Amino acid sequence: MSVIVPAYGVAPYIAGTLDSVFAQTFTDYEVIVVNDGSSDSEGLEQVLAPYRERIRYLAQENRGLAGARNTGIGVARGRFFAFLDADDQWEPEYLTFQVATMQADPTLDVHYTDAVIFGSSAYTGRSVMEFNPSHREVTFQRLITRECVVVVCAALVRREAVFGAGLFDPSLRRCEDVDLWLRIAQRGGRVAWKPRRLARYRVRGDSLSADALRMVETYLQVLAKTKRIAALTPSDHEVLDRQITFEHATLDLLKGKEALLTGEAPKAMRYLQRANTRFHRLRITLTLLLLRLAPRLFVNLYRRWQPGSSAKKGTSAN
Repeated sequence: MSVIVPAYGVAPYIAGTLDSVFAQTFTDYEVIVVNDGSSDSEGLEQVLAPYRERIRYLAQENRGLAGARNTGIGVARGRFFAFLDADDQWEPEYLTFQVATMQADPTLDVHYTDAVIFGSSAYTGRSVMEFNPSHREVTFQRLITRECVVVVCAALVRREAVFGAGLFDPSLRRCEDVDLWLRIAQRGGRVAWKPRRLARYRVRGDSLSADALRMVETYLQVLAKTKRIAALTPSDHEVLDRQITFEHATLDLLKGKEALLTGEAPKAMRYLQRANTRFHRLRITLTLLLLRLAPRLFVNLYRRWQPGSSAKKGTSAN
């Protein structure tokens, strides 16, 4: 059992993460911490000093989450991999439950649970699955449409499944986990879940997944990459095309909101009009009407209503 912890800019958080690992009721594991060219390496190593005899510590030039996880995978010895970001945490029984679940069913390649949100968020105390619920059996197509969303800090993955799918894609700086789950499922890998809240998912404004617009842009890259897989069925292609249309509309909506916040009314109208050809939402229709009637007034009111607004990590719903 290998716990792989990529670390970049996490010196204030990683002690809490490692403490949650070493508090596990399951104890047959190794911990691999990969310093991914962190700008706070000196502070990180000071925090890690008390843990150094209990972890395997690797340092490399910055390659992003995918590259850091791949480095950890390259030296990992366990039958199962757990990918725990260095600001997230586990409940003490997490590994006991996950390992027992995987050992009881050799057909499982990925198993994930729910996670409780904590940190600097209005959603603290609520669970990830409240915003990104998993529905029914996990399939390749339900992963595409995000009817099933794998919580990476709450996922245990079989070693063979990761290597069979080709590891994480280092060209992706976001959504690299989604890309891996899609490749595992497309190859016939079995993914399942339980709604138990056994992980803790930190929200902080500077995290990679805090930027909803960039996340959607990268997810569109993942979908385009997935569409190039030769073995896809006609039904797979149909689902992919629908989701790509949906994501483009979502991107237009986010860009429209961003333009409102920067006071660019004409640009906001263009994006919102495009988004509404897909969504047909009353709120967007009313926004467009107000932008036509009183653009400056509406933009000022919108900016006043949403001071310092920003997307929240892990709370975007399909």
